Amino acid sequence: MELACSDMNETQGQDRKLFDKLVVKHHKQAYNVAFRMVGNHTDAEDLTQESFIRAFRFFGHYKQDMPFESWFYRIMLNVFIEKLRRKPKAKIWSLDAPIHGVDGDYHMEIPDKTDGPEETLLLRERENRLQTALKAMPDVFRLAVIYADIEGLSYEEVAEATRTNVGTVRSRIFRGRRMLKQILDGMD
Repeated sequence: MELACSDMNETQGQDRKLFDKLVVKHHKQAYNVAFRMVGNHTDAEDLTQESFIRAFRFFGHYKQDMPFESWFYRIMLNVFIEKLRRKPKAKIWSLDAPIHGVDGDYHMEIPDKTDGPEETLLLRERENRLQTALKAMPDVFRLAVIYADIEGLSYEEVAEATRTNVGTVRSRIFRGRRMLKQILDGMD
């Protein structure tokens, strides 16, 4: 009986040494994975620690011929999911419903983030100036600038759309931008 106990203690000691080596080897990477999962340092440290604690508790089930990372990350994922389930659910508030307070009922005020009349007018004026300047440009330069700067196409896509080569497109965009700037400067 004593022989079996000493063998078991020796096996546990070897397992502990192996586990310690694996923790040292994989701790940094495990923390990085945890940080990507939770998005902040404090929660990542907690997740990493709880995962290693759980891994230690179940280290007897680890098959050493399998990669430790796969086994450990499965444990980490389970710990993460358990933490999510324990979090309180988000409370949804109706924007129309009053909030009951000590001094009576209050209503939520949501700021209007849309442009005001002044910004709308300035934007319209800028668009009109830009459109007038674009109309004043020769077609080949206007199209190149519109495709590249307004539509966001790459030089290759502009070349394909205009059936020209990339060198010609680069030249037209460069010259077209310079022309546009001169026309806009002349409008002031």
